[in-house]
Amino acid sequence: MIDDMPQVMGDDGEFHAQDEAVDLSGTPHEAWLALGFFWILGAVVFYQFFTRYVLNDSAAWTEEIARYLLIAVVFTGATIGVAKNSHIQVDFFYRFMSPRLARVLATVVDIMRTAFFAAAVVLTILMMMKLGTNSRMTMVDLPMNWVYGVCGVGFAMMTVRSVMVARRHWQRGYTVLERPMTEMTDD
Repeated sequence: MIDDMPQVMGDDGEFHAQDEAVDLSGTPHEAWLALGFFWILGAVVFYQFFTRYVLNDSAAWTEEIARYLLIAVVFTGATIGVAKNSHIQVDFFYRFMSPRLARVLATVVDIMRTAFFAAAVVLTILMMMKLGTNSRMTMVDLPMNWVYGVCGVGFAMMTVRSVMVARRHWQRGYTVLERPMTEMTDD
């Protein structure tokens, strides 16, 4: 059994380990977008720190922009959770249901999740139309609809990914709610 373990100690008594090659080909496009927002957020927060503690003259706009960038990270990043179907789920009751009832309820969950995201897109657009161009950011003279637009695009991406997940569940014949351990290996 010990012979099956990878050898990390070389003949010279030194620790030798090699990392596997990193494969980013399966990374969703939304993840790259979220990473971009995250790095911009990091740069803004660093600039805020630098101006406040090094120059002792804090840039007032950085706090507001950092808040909006964090919102962008959350809404684009949430799409990754939808794509991977890894949001919080309660599968306890599915263990006690008949397979047919579990299948029906899991399909209802897929439909309701997609409907929720689609409704959020519509509501975001309606709110943006109601605000118009009159609503501006506090410190930076930019329209607040830019922030809500990012939220709307995030919801739209979640809707598309939710449809893709529901389709995958339908084709495969089960969801993670019905078979909790399969989602980690199948998707």
